[in-house]
Amino acid sequence: MRFLDKLYAAGIVLAAIFMAFIAALTLAQVVGRYFGMVVPDAGDIAGYAMAGSIFLALPHTLRSGGHIRVNLLLIHVPSRARRVLEVWCVSFLCLIGALFAAFAVKLVLDSYEFGDVSTGMMPIPLWIPQLSMAVGAVLLEIAAIEELTRALTGREPTYARAEGDGFTE
Repeated sequence: MRFLDKLYAAGIVLAAIFMAFIAALTLAQVVGRYFGMVVPDAGDIAGYAMAGSIFLALPHTLRSGGHIRVNLLLIHVPSRARRVLEVWCVSFLCLIGALFAAFAVKLVLDSYEFGDVSTGMMPIPLWIPQLSMAVGAVLLEIAAIEELTRALTGREPTYARAEGDGFTE
């Protein structure tokens, strides 16, 4: 298995761990309520875990063909035009993904530098939950660049192969 594949797999495993953590936190709230106990900031922490699970799963979802793509146009154009459209779309993803990743990393650095903390009962340094968003955004950008490279060199993008689109001529 290639290094990048291991990174994407690690992201999806961490996303699953965050989802399990959300379930455990919800169960703790239910049981705590039954016994008259409060789980402090459970909603905030579950929200942070949900953001982490979403962003860390993005690269694997892209490569497995899980993102929503509208193929209505693509299935009706010749393969050469399809290749051009695919390159344009993945190039656009690379541009938007790079901007988002840069802003996400800047947000983490700013939160760390200014010592931002959550406003709940437990003051959680905000750079900690924001870090999973930034890591997921950076990994998505890496995956998008990898897919663009595949498309530019005439190879079938991984997402197209996973969807069974028949990208090749």
